[in-house]
Amino acid sequence: MKLPFARSCFFQTTKGLQAYQTQLFLQIRKHLEYPSQLQVLDNYSGSLCDLAATAHMMISCQDNFVTELKIRGDKLANVSGFNGYAIHNKTLSETFSINSLVTTLTRLTSLRVLSLVSLGIWGPLPDKIHRLYSLELLDLSSNFMFGSIPPQISRMVKLQTLTLDGNYFNDTIPDTLDSLSNLSVLSLRGNHLKGQFPSSICRISSLTDIALCHNKLSGELPDFSSLTRLRVLDVRENQFDSQLPVMPRGLVTALLGKNLFSGEIPAQVGILTHLQHLDLSFNHLSGTPPSALFDLPNISYLNLASNMLSGSLPEQITCGIKLGFVDISSNKLVGKLPSCLDNTSDKRAVKFGGNCLSIEGHQQHQSSYCKEANTRKTGRKIALLIAIIVGSILLLVILAFGVLFLSRRCFEWKTLETQIRKKAVQENPTTGVSPDILANARFISEVMKLGTQGSPVSRLFSLEELEEATNNFDSSMFMGESPAGKLYKGRLENGTYVAIRSLNLLKRYSIQNLKVRLDFFSKLHHPHLVSLLGHCIDGGVQDDPFANKVFLVYEYVPNGNYRMHLSESCPEKVLKWSDRLAILIDVAKAVHFLHTGVIPGVYNNRLKTNNILLDEDRIAKLCDYGMSIILEYNEKLEAKGGGLKSSQRQTLEDDVYNFGFILLESLVGPIVSGKGETFLLNEMASFGSQDGRKRIVDPAVLMTSSQESLSIIVSVTRKCTCPEPSSRPSFEDVLWNLQYAAQVQATADADQKSDSTS
Repeated sequence: MKLPFARSCFFQTTKGLQAYQTQLFLQIRKHLEYPSQLQVLDNYSGSLCDLAATAHMMISCQDNFVTELKIRGDKLANVSGFNGYAIHNKTLSETFSINSLVTTLTRLTSLRVLSLVSLGIWGPLPDKIHRLYSLELLDLSSNFMFGSIPPQISRMVKLQTLTLDGNYFNDTIPDTLDSLSNLSVLSLRGNHLKGQFPSSICRISSLTDIALCHNKLSGELPDFSSLTRLRVLDVRENQFDSQLPVMPRGLVTALLGKNLFSGEIPAQVGILTHLQHLDLSFNHLSGTPPSALFDLPNISYLNLASNMLSGSLPEQITCGIKLGFVDISSNKLVGKLPSCLDNTSDKRAVKFGGNCLSIEGHQQHQSSYCKEANTRKTGRKIALLIAIIVGSILLLVILAFGVLFLSRRCFEWKTLETQIRKKAVQENPTTGVSPDILANARFISEVMKLGTQGSPVSRLFSLEELEEATNNFDSSMFMGESPAGKLYKGRLENGTYVAIRSLNLLKRYSIQNLKVRLDFFSKLHHPHLVSLLGHCIDGGVQDDPFANKVFLVYEYVPNGNYRMHLSESCPEKVLKWSDRLAILIDVAKAVHFLHTGVIPGVYNNRLKTNNILLDEDRIAKLCDYGMSIILEYNEKLEAKGGGLKSSQRQTLEDDVYNFGFILLESLVGPIVSGKGETFLLNEMASFGSQDGRKRIVDPAVLMTSSQESLSIIVSVTRKCTCPEPSSRPSFEDVLWNLQYAAQVQATADADQKSDSTS
């Protein structure tokens, strides 16, 4: 009896999923103003996943979910003088809304590949583009988008390819792109980007291609040697005016022509053994090109034209066997042309006109032309050298006074710092760096990455402040107790209400380690996370084994917890099904952010209905998240005395598994769920029949839910509480199903309202 019902639910859900995705795709077609490339949909009635690909459109699916969407139009963005407004027959119309298009696209939550090219899309790219959190490839080339590239794009942590070529972006490149730790291709060709090249890009170790040509970027290029996987660097036609950057050994193509680079070509290019194409033309490079440049084992294209290169190339210079094109024209080179460049071989094309080489009849200048240039250059060097010497002397005098002043101030600061450390860190000073700090070096280094985002560190509260806020931790301010510690309500001096969690930590717990972790959590900001505002660490009594007492100060969320609102003891606040789905979606978004939106990810968040708080508008906020990280070391110390084993704890604290019980409690209510996990897991079989549902499901849910929406959540609940961890879904899948169930329920509610009014 159960199997046919389960199969029926599966087919109903699949059919509903296909209908929902088809509806979204029709909306996308409408937003794009019915491009001819999508005419195939006019008379099509099947599943999107079965739609045959064409030269201009492709849809791919996995498990009935749309994962790839590629559309290529014919509205090329080659308009001169685009001023940010619609252009007839070039862009989409004046009524087009890029915001609405992106909103609709974000509902395809399993989308991994999105390519919308030459479709006439115009307007600033909305911040909400980051809601496409599953994207691995984003290509919006050859459109009419302008303004800034939204910094929020750095939250798309799964992104591997970002291509925004041929648009009209005219702001600086965001300096937060280093959050895209999986990015391999960054292509922003042919825009109007300005400002400097963000050095943070050099922290994306996965990069293989950087293409920023045809923009208005300026300043200095950073050292690229850390990008060991980089194969293509294309920054042609910008305004970079530094010396040539240090390039990684594995580079294959380096295109730096038509900039303002100066100085000599560094001898370091001789180690670029993989280099095949090098373009340094139309710059202000000087000196004699290194001989090794012509003899690189894989070099096939070398363009040094239109610089200020001077001197003579060594006659004994050798050329690599793959070198097929060389351009050294329009420089100040003198002397004879090396034999390997004398154009006698049909295998190699060489351009050398516009120099002062000793070759007759090949458009060479008189030798005086190049000598004058070299003389002027020498004069400039002497003048520059004198200026540097004089400036250095003045700088040394200023520095001498500065060092004298700062040394006095530094002594005062060090004295103060020593006093603070003695007060804050209760550890043996003879042990050096504590072992637990070394053991957590990876965690700390990853936290430092988060720290670069500019969030404030955790505020330090004094114990006196917290005692005053809680009336000396009076029982009237006590809010409850959990394994994580006692919780008090407090009112700060400025009138702000806060929640204060009291923790007891063993003497051996590293305070320095704890501070790193607390600073990490204070930087996490999400609309559905209770914010950690600060902390207080009290050394306590030396004879007490729990010598360190820690107080965590959180924002106060006034409307109680989710469990209370599910309870029949509070009938006026009992939630209907659509309200419960909205709360569950909020929590799932928060947990998905903790798993994928920060480095390092935060897992084992001890999820339960008591830890979901609701504000005045019933917006859910998750509290006590990451408590396992804060208490991790303390629990390891306790485990040595017979505490819970790590393998058991990992099973108990699996976020997906625990969220499954939150779903279950949302279905059956907290009173029934009080009977225990084993009882509930056995009772889940009752969901397979109507009579069983009536017996176990909360009446408030039965009266306000559609069967299809309910079936989706029942299915997800079963998967989340599966005993085998590898069979449980990801939080991304859980979130998608919750949003889909909410959409189905909203449609059912609208239909019911329409029927009642007709």
